Amino acid sequence: MNKFSRFSRILGTLSILTLSVGLVACGDKSLFSQDDEKHLTEKQIKHLIPPRVHDRESWAKDMNDIMDSLKIEKNKENVCSIIAIVDQESSFVANPQVPGLGREAVAAVNTRLQTKFSDKLGTTIGTPIAHYFEQVLKTQPTPEDNYLKQLSKVKTERDIDLLYRQIFDYMSKHYHVSALTGAAKLVGQDIGERMNPITTLGSMQVSIQYAQDHQKDHMSVNDLRDDLYTQYGGLYYGIHRLMMYSNQYDKPIYRFADYNSGMYSSRNASVQKALNVLTGSELSLDGDLLQYDKNDNVQAVQSNTELTFINLFTQKKVIITPQQLRSDLKTEKTIDFEKTQTYLTLTKLYKDQTGKEMPYAVMPQVIITGPKLSRDYNTNWYATRVNGRFESCMHRGRKMKS
Repeated sequence: MNKFSRFSRILGTLSILTLSVGLVACGDKSLFSQDDEKHLTEKQIKHLIPPRVHDRESWAKDMNDIMDSLKIEKNKENVCSIIAIVDQESSFVANPQVPGLGREAVAAVNTRLQTKFSDKLGTTIGTPIAHYFEQVLKTQPTPEDNYLKQLSKVKTERDIDLLYRQIFDYMSKHYHVSALTGAAKLVGQDIGERMNPITTLGSMQVSIQYAQDHQKDHMSVNDLRDDLYTQYGGLYYGIHRLMMYSNQYDKPIYRFADYNSGMYSSRNASVQKALNVLTGSELSLDGDLLQYDKNDNVQAVQSNTELTFINLFTQKKVIITPQQLRSDLKTEKTIDFEKTQTYLTLTKLYKDQTGKEMPYAVMPQVIITGPKLSRDYNTNWYATRVNGRFESCMHRGRKMKS
């Protein structure tokens, strides 16, 4: 299943930025003590950040301030978890350059433009707007320096983001849709946001939808996008996304997997694996118990996981109606799912049949694709890469303490 990418709209995807992590030399051996490892200072956070990072003091200050504001315990595991994600996603660059980005952007426009507009807006509206969009790309703001040429020169996600905002702003002022009944409301900022290919932003690659749902200050979507490209803004929403949900994982690698494939994906993948064990089914361990549309809304059609639950409960004569099951599964993106009759019954059936406790988490199996990747990778690859950076960070802390 392919559901996580840098650009999931017009331009395709951007790869995960991966750079090697160097281990720090011993440095200040008295920096850490056993008593203060759970309450790190700004100076201690700085020394956990890889020494190759430019301006470690500034990054450490922002991390320290954000963790204080969100009331996240500044222990070594939490700090190193954040550092590992930032390093994996951007190597501590707020708005990193991506080699070949302009070429990929133009190629995506040339090959997937019509499809993307039709998928997002429907054929009736999407087709004519796509044609007009293509015309604007080739003729505006001037034929000599048109948007398509400008697109070929972009170097960062922010470059593309700002350029698309300009294009759709132009379209909202010049494109008349009176002939398309009901389409007027799609023109302007609404359509511009819907069709903007940059859906994950900043040094920790947070989705714009997540940032909108958890914004710290009320602002327009464009202002929020600009904030995400700043060092503080990218960190704030990334740290929020990574740390601000409770779980019972016994290893950080599962939180890293969730960061890639969705909150509680690791726990939910364990549910799917348990169903496979109990029924002999072959469910994909994608961490989605229900079916979702492109906007993450639950679909009415039953998923294979839901159908397998129904078959299991029927065979075991468990009294849980399909309506109750659906209601329980709708909580799958929360900790409350673990309190539902569905989850508790599954854990009991697993224990009765295998004699073992059902594992709380397993690694989700979600495919990551992108034009900058030499081949397809899965969530296990991503989580393992991040976990390696996490262990390096923890090692720096141990060496400075010794």
